[in-house]
Amino acid sequence: MKPFKFIAMFTFFFLCIGMKTGKNPIYHKDWIDFNKNGVKDVFEDPKASLEARVNNLVSLMNVDEKTCQMATLYGYARVLEDELPTPEWKNRVWKDGIGNIDEHLNTIWNQEKTRTQYSFPFSTHADAINKVQKWFVEETRMGIPVDFTNEGIHGLCHKKATPLPAPIGIGSTWNKELVYKAGQIVGREAKALGYTNVYAPILDVARDPRWGRVLECYGEDPFHIAEMGKQMTLGIQSEGVASTLKHFAVYSVPKGARDGAARTDPHVAPREMHQMYLYPFKRVIEEASPLGVMSSYNDYDGVPVTASHYFLTELLREKYGFKGYVVSDSEAVEYVSDKHHVAEDYKEAVRQVVEAGLNVRTTFRTPESFVEPLRELINEGKISMKTIDLRVSEILRVKFELGLFDSPFVENAKAADTTVHTQDDETFAKQINRESLVLLKNEGNLLPLDSNKIKNVLVTGPLAKEVNFMYSRYGPSDNPAVTVYEGIKNYGDGRLNVVYEKGCEVVDPDWPVTEIIPTPLTKEEQAGIDAAVEKAPNADIIIAVVGEDDKRVGESMSRTGLGLPGRQLQLVQALYATGKPVVLVLINGQPLTINWENKYIPAILEAWFPSVSAGEVIAETLFGDYNPGGKLTTTFPKSVGQIPLNFPFKPGSQASQPEVGPNGFGRTRVLGSLYPFGYGLSYTTFEYSDLTIDQKTKHSESDIQVSFKIKNTGKREGDEVVQLYVKDEVSSVTTYESQLRGFERVHLLPNETKTIHFTLHPDDLELLDKHMNWTVEPGFFQVLVGSSSENIHLKGKFEIID
Repeated sequence: MKPFKFIAMFTFFFLCIGMKTGKNPIYHKDWIDFNKNGVKDVFEDPKASLEARVNNLVSLMNVDEKTCQMATLYGYARVLEDELPTPEWKNRVWKDGIGNIDEHLNTIWNQEKTRTQYSFPFSTHADAINKVQKWFVEETRMGIPVDFTNEGIHGLCHKKATPLPAPIGIGSTWNKELVYKAGQIVGREAKALGYTNVYAPILDVARDPRWGRVLECYGEDPFHIAEMGKQMTLGIQSEGVASTLKHFAVYSVPKGARDGAARTDPHVAPREMHQMYLYPFKRVIEEASPLGVMSSYNDYDGVPVTASHYFLTELLREKYGFKGYVVSDSEAVEYVSDKHHVAEDYKEAVRQVVEAGLNVRTTFRTPESFVEPLRELINEGKISMKTIDLRVSEILRVKFELGLFDSPFVENAKAADTTVHTQDDETFAKQINRESLVLLKNEGNLLPLDSNKIKNVLVTGPLAKEVNFMYSRYGPSDNPAVTVYEGIKNYGDGRLNVVYEKGCEVVDPDWPVTEIIPTPLTKEEQAGIDAAVEKAPNADIIIAVVGEDDKRVGESMSRTGLGLPGRQLQLVQALYATGKPVVLVLINGQPLTINWENKYIPAILEAWFPSVSAGEVIAETLFGDYNPGGKLTTTFPKSVGQIPLNFPFKPGSQASQPEVGPNGFGRTRVLGSLYPFGYGLSYTTFEYSDLTIDQKTKHSESDIQVSFKIKNTGKREGDEVVQLYVKDEVSSVTTYESQLRGFERVHLLPNETKTIHFTLHPDDLELLDKHMNWTVEPGFFQVLVGSSSENIHLKGKFEIID
């Protein structure tokens, strides 16, 4: 990661012009007298070394100031009652400073209490953040600036910021350049609005599709997640804003995918933990140098992660080289005593997490609730000042790296109005939505639809006129949305007769019980389906928009089954029975077991949870103005009884049964995936050829060059995601059947050919040996090039001798 470019001059100028603070004596031409002692201390000197500044500042702080740096103050309407500073702040614990303020004045979708006049226009927010920052700089003894944090996993969590699709959709683009650009936009908007730290990306490996937060992950494969997460991190931090990775570690596999109050007991062996669940964090920390990590609230092998010296210090800092500061996920500290019961009380939990390596407690509680027991522990001699100084220095180092001690304010608040959610950003947001779409089925080339031949369109389904899936607790709010129905109607304006009938609700009143105990349709439910069917005879095409809404997926909302919720399958079956061609548009946050739908419905488009341009981009795709090229990043099982069913997998772990005997093939269970990892269709076709493996030496430290050609053999331009897999033929421990080790999204015109190059580095061949050491073992490795993990077009081989 390139060093941040800090602006250390002209602070006084922008304070006077932008903030109208007057001639406060602490502001000098090239430094700020934060501690107001009339002397340029080392920490106030922009020319001093980073370590010298950190050490000097820590030496000047008292215990109250140090402990305040170790707490988060949640923003307005969460914990903080005030939008702007008040005289009462002098009586609160943050009179001695605060580590960070989270989500202040951002406005969260569907949380009315968070709405504020200071979130929009954007310059109003920047001005408000400046006023809050000014209070901490001028009204506290040491004047330590605040790190303003915010969520940003699919667009900055701020009113009218640039909206992006859910991370599962971002992952499905397989477009690293696009993800880097998305990170840049999030970082630029954060910086302009006054936020200095973004809680993104999520690097959790989503291996159980029932888990409610699958939609917030890039997918199930650690290499793919690492590549996408690296680009998002680099993009965010290129704008001088910290990226905080989450959730470290082994968070995404609660037992049985149960979430909510469970959030614990991941059944993961040590080798799998390192190769699968820690791999993305290790890669992103080593290659992108994020300045933040969020510790998770689950345990691992009986030890809460947030209270684990092994995870927070030995792994994170000593092995991975993490140089930032660690914040806790909400309630992670409290759970150490309240849920995990490894501490006799909350105060002991505080001691354990600080000793383990936690820097900042973050949750929806007052900072006093953490700072006060922490001070008691220090006074009682149960936590040493050496430990406190280390934790605080790690926090302050990030604040110095972000330039907060040289330029603590938004320099040009007015500029936020023209730099946040620009027209170019809007264009980009639509493009990333387009590239997230995955074509799952297209029997008889039903798609794209020809508007010259189709005149009457029936749009139906409970999500056709819905918008709630376009917003999120973790994304932008209040952007105008286009429903799928509106998008199709607008697209066909003057050419198509588009009619709508809802058909059914997303769920029935007894759901989810009806997933295990079916009940007959009520008269009202039958009437809803009948109303849709009655409009079918006049339609040339039926577009059914079905799936899940925001109440069916998300944090603490894991599912029991994975079929279409409620009566949606009955609606689809009734529409199919009319004999009219049906196109299924899926809106969902996790893989679904759509076996009947896949067998009988001719065309299925996976849209995941798209953003507010959903209707527009889906209409363009259905009618051929855009050729879908996204690929699945999670395996679609045929049944929840197959779970876990993922890529990568160990040899034989997902194999079929014996051909003969009482347990022979087909006698006891359904086998295989519905759609495999990496799968996705196009309106055009591609041909792979000319695989070349260039191995200059056979030594384990050499790079290996792989190249091949890809040709668009169809009549439309389109994107293909080429995928490179590696298989270790013989190893000292069992390795995965094959592993993704390269991918690229390639755009090709009709009849165009491109040569694709990949470089395999030694790290790509590593395994954890019997002694849990990363090593490249001698032997033969297969190179597999394909359009999915199961559709391999080219094969080759190379050998490592030592």
